Order: sequence, then structure tokens, then C-alpha cells
Amino acid sequence: MPCGARADGLVVSEKVKSNDIDVKIPESELEPEEKGAEEECPRESDNNILDLSSDYPRDKHISIQRHLADLEKLADMREDERKPCPLCPEEKFKACYSHKLHRHLQNLHWKVSVEFEGYRMCICHLPCRPVKPNLVGDQTLSKMGAHYHCIICSATIVRRTDMIGHVNRHVNKGETESRFITVRAPKSSYEVVKESATDVQVLPNHSTPQKTDSYFNPKMKLNRQLIFCALAVLAGERKPIECLDAFGATGIMGLQWAKHLRSSVKVTINDCNENSVTMIKENCHLNKMKVKLNIREEDNDETVGNGEESSDTIEVTKMDANVVMHLRSFDFIHLDPFGSSVSYLDSAFRNVRNFGIVSLTSTDISSLYAKAQHVALRHYGCNIVRTEYYKELAARTVIAAVTRAAARCNKGIEVLLAVALEHFVLVVVRVLRGPTPADDSAKKVRYLIHCQWCEERVFQKEGNMVEENPYQQLPCDCYGSMPGKTAVLLGPLWSGALFNTGFLRRMLVEAVQYGLDEAQSLLKTLVCEAECTTPKHFSTHSPGDENKQGKRKSEEVLRSTAKRQRPEHSAEHPPFYYNIHRHSIKGMNMPKLNKFLSYLSEAGYRVSRTHFDPMGVRTNAPLAQFKTVLMKYSTPTYVGAQAEGPVHLPGEIQVGEEVPAAAALQVEEAELAEDDKPGVTPAVFTQSYPTHCAAD
Repeated sequence: MPCGARADGLVVSEKVKSNDIDVKIPESELEPEEKGAEEECPRESDNNILDLSSDYPRDKHISIQRHLADLEKLADMREDERKPCPLCPEEKFKACYSHKLHRHLQNLHWKVSVEFEGYRMCICHLPCRPVKPNLVGDQTLSKMGAHYHCIICSATIVRRTDMIGHVNRHVNKGETESRFITVRAPKSSYEVVKESATDVQVLPNHSTPQKTDSYFNPKMKLNRQLIFCALAVLAGERKPIECLDAFGATGIMGLQWAKHLRSSVKVTINDCNENSVTMIKENCHLNKMKVKLNIREEDNDETVGNGEESSDTIEVTKMDANVVMHLRSFDFIHLDPFGSSVSYLDSAFRNVRNFGIVSLTSTDISSLYAKAQHVALRHYGCNIVRTEYYKELAARTVIAAVTRAAARCNKGIEVLLAVALEHFVLVVVRVLRGPTPADDSAKKVRYLIHCQWCEERVFQKEGNMVEENPYQQLPCDCYGSMPGKTAVLLGPLWSGALFNTGFLRRMLVEAVQYGLDEAQSLLKTLVCEAECTTPKHFSTHSPGDENKQGKRKSEEVLRSTAKRQRPEHSAEHPPFYYNIHRHSIKGMNMPKLNKFLSYLSEAGYRVSRTHFDPMGVRTNAPLAQFKTVLMKYSTPTYVGAQAEGPVHLPGEIQVGEEVPAAAALQVEEAELAEDDKPGVTPAVFTQSYPTHCAAD
């Protein structure tokens, strides 16, 4: 047996001067020498030994590092000494100076690495992969190829594409935990984000929820401001209130509640992920807040900060959201899971207190915005299609699911706010206990009849009797003039109001008080939309007056206000809206949106803009009247029938005189449904324009 050999097939190398440790190498990996020559004890070079003083654990292969600088530390780069590459044998890459070694590590190892959860699996050329020898005559040629070491299962893969597929298979199977001992990221890797005078620590990959435990989305800042304003209004009605952030993540929302509202609220931040709970506690310490660790034992508190007041205490729990809502009662509950929130609605309405508020943020916009209609049917039990008013359709879909969940707990709802923007759908409702409010709310969940030709829509009438011709409920006559079935049944959807004007005005007061600039402009739009008025009729003094007179201080006042608002169904804003571009007339220049709103208002209709669509018009005018007014005040773009080609019309004054006459003539000669045909309008103006020129 050769020197240093053992019976278990391992060879112990000699002592290395720089590192006084023994390195074990399998005997099969040693390069065989020529026959007849005496076998010598192999000496492993310094580049195959992992320094014990390194921050990374010894069990992980040296080719797996976080940063390029960590890979350079293994070579101990110095300008006055030649150093070998830590991932290449000496016969492949000879020792060189630091600048050349840096280029070698960067171009040949780091650039072709495979990334996984912050680590880089660099390509390795060391003789650590067993390769089948090729026998040529009497000699054995050992081929040492490049390979990668898997951070999850420690397997060696030759090709980079195969390595990427290998890691993806681990992820698909849920095998994302490494066999190696991983070191927690150093403190310097945390980023501190400040929002609304609240500091939170987040990881560098905080924007990808699949790869981080501290998910933080800066695009949801407006969402957090709206929820804060709603909580501030509720805190003005009764004090103190118990509020729950069921999905804390970084805890920024609960920290903002406790930091600004202080003694008015008792904040509980919950998350089922242990790393997120640790992050929430650290963020509480960062904002000088006391953390209540255990909800069962009041004495087991961890105090951080100077004061001893209970207003600086935040309760942090590690539970499933359904469990914590079943165990305790709250006045304010906010649900913001990653995706749909329908699986948490039953638990939320089970123990919420009377006249409490439940707010939920849904981020599954692919299903709500009718891109994945089968998912919407599975989660919400609603049949929806892509329409011009798809965002309001999404909000009414969520409210319908909320209504059914509340009714199962003998509770009704009052919708305070419904917002649908690019990234989320936010719904805020007030809970009304009792079977009577539950029945009243359930009656407002109806089906919607939608015409697929002109996109006219109307909610189905109440009652269970089957109608002989349901197309008669639609104001349009597309069923008689178009072939086939022209309408589709959508829903069930919420058919009631989406906004509470008094609550929105009080939210606007809170937004002004706390300096939430982004929420102020949206709340002003929502107030105008709730009242169905134009922005020029918006009064900045009425919110303050209503805030003083309309704040409900007790449950008796709340009940009387709810009863007083029941018969005011006529004051509700009209459902849905029309997009002015969708119904524009070919060959015509439509008027400016604000002017068109004034024209509709002068015609006797209620009208306002909507936050769902920047070019949308919310009005109680039928689609036929909407198109008539749009046709009346549109101006033609081009007119043909001249030798030199299309000529622009003269000034706006002359066009304004011609358009009403042409529109009136067309209404007399044809039905309103024919106004949409593109060939009608140019023909009318072609006949009237030469007469006008002759008069000039």
C-alpha cells in the first residue's frame, strides 16, 4: 500500500505549509502515472483547499459563491506574487499576477455561472468529476472536463443549459433548500426603504415574491395610503380599535398605522413565514416600537424604545391568516395575499365586529381583468368577458364574492370604496350584522346582460320568473338587426353603489391632514365619481363641514345613518361607463372630454369622469343618446369629392353650424342604430359642404 493510503480508499495528503490540515481525495481521482514508475504520494495544491477563515461553510463547494470578490479571496490575490486559479488545475492555467487572474475569473468563470437565490454556481475545471477513462493501447487518458456543482443536490453537470434545466426541475418539485449549510446574508445586504416617515429593511430581491420572504412593492404605495385613510376615518368614530394586517411581509403597513394613529389603534401584524416575522420584529425595532411576542402571555414582551406607553406596542404573530381571524375579533381587517383573497373571506367575516371595516386587495388581475376567464369562474363563481368597462366589472366581481361570504355569516355589507388600477383591485366594505342587512345585500347580487355588438349593458330585473325574450331589457335593438345571438349573461355581479360619498370626503380630510399627496388627487376623482358631477362642481369646503357634522360617534348614530341612507337609491351613481374613443365616429374629430361632459350635462343627464378609465364617461344616458350627443358636437376631419383630393374643412364656427343640421337630417331619415355606420356621416357632409362653399 502506498504511503499515506488507508483501507477505506482515501489517500491522505501531506501537510500544506499555508494550511495545516489534511485533505482527503478519492484514490480513483488521482492521475495515474506511467507503468513501472513508483507511485508517489500526491500533494494537493493550495487552490483546492477551502480556507477555514472564510465566511462560507466548508461543506459548500468553492465554485459556489455570492460575489466575484469572494471568488478572488480564495486566490489571495496580491500584486507582487503569482497566484493560481482556485477553480483550474495548474496544467490548465498557470499561476499569474493579480490583474490577469482577475480577468480570467471574470471572463471564464463568473460570466458563465448559473444564478440561484443569490448564489452563483461558477464553472469548475478541478478534477472533482469522475470521468470514464479512454483506453488507448497501454495508456489511460484521463479527461478532466468543465462542469458545474449543483447547490441543492451537489450533483455535477457538464453543460450550462443542462444545469439550468436541472435547477428548474428542483424548483418545480419544491426542492429549493440546499444540502449545504447556508450563511445568512450580512447586514450590509439589507436595504432601508422609507415611506410615509416609516423605515423598513428589505432584501435586495424584495420585488420578487417567489424568491424572497420580505416582499415589498413600491408600486402599492397608493394602495397603502388609501387603506390608511380608511383606518383613520374609522379611528375617528370610536377609540381604540383593534386592527389586523393579516399578511405583514415587511410590516410596513402596520407600522404606518401605529406610528401615525398611535393610541387610537391596537395593531396586530401577522405572517405565517418565520423569516418574515423576524423581519417584522427588526423593522419594529428600527422604528422604536415595542414588540409583543406572544398573544397568550402578556408578560413576555420585548421592549425597545424610551416610552412605556401601550401606543408604541405592536403585536406580532406567526399564524395562518384564517387561524388568527378565527381566534380573535377585530374592528379593522386588511387582507393582501399574493393573488386572490377569496379563501380568507369566511374567516374575516366570522369574527369582525359590528360596523367594523374589512378591506381586501386582490392582485390576481389576470383573472379579474378577463385574461384567464376560467380562473375567475373557479375562484369567484362569475362568468366575465373582456369589455370596455372590464375594470369596474372586476371590482363588482370581488364585491359579489364578499357579499356572499358575509351573508353566510348573517352579515350585510355597505361598500365604502372600490378602486381598480393597473396592479390591484381594492375593496373596502363596512360590516352590518343581522339577517336583514344580509338579505338586503344579497338581493343586490344580480346577473348582467351585455350586448356584444354595441357593448350596451343592463342589470337583469329582480325576480325568479323566466322571461320569454330577455333581449327586451337591453335599450339597443341589435338583436333585431344583427344575426345570431347578440347578448351574453355575465355575473353574478354586485349591482349596488361602489362608493360612499360621506366616507370618501372624510378620507380626503385625513389625506390632507397627513400629507398623502398621491391619495388626494385620486380621492377627489372618487368623490366626483360618487356624486356623478364634474370636477368644476367639486367643493373643497364641504369635506371639512361634513367631517365635523357627519362623524358617527356611537353605534346608535351609525344605525340611524344607515336607515336614513336606505331610501336614497336614486342618488346612487349610475353603473358602468362608456369609453369615448370606443364609440367615436370614423372620419370625425370628437370634442375634448371635459367639453363633452358639459354637453351631456346640458342635455339633462348625470355625468362624471371615472378613475377606472381616463377616457371613460360615467353617465345615466343610454348609449344611443350618448352617440347622438357625440355626433352632434364632433367635427369632420376630411371631405372628398374634389379634384385635388381631400381638403380640410374651414374653421370651427362654420363646422358648428353644419353639424347639428346634418345630425338632425340623419335622425329624420334613418334610425338611431344607423348612426354607427361609417359610410353615413361622410356622405351627409359631402353633400352639405359644396353648398356651404357656394354660400361663401
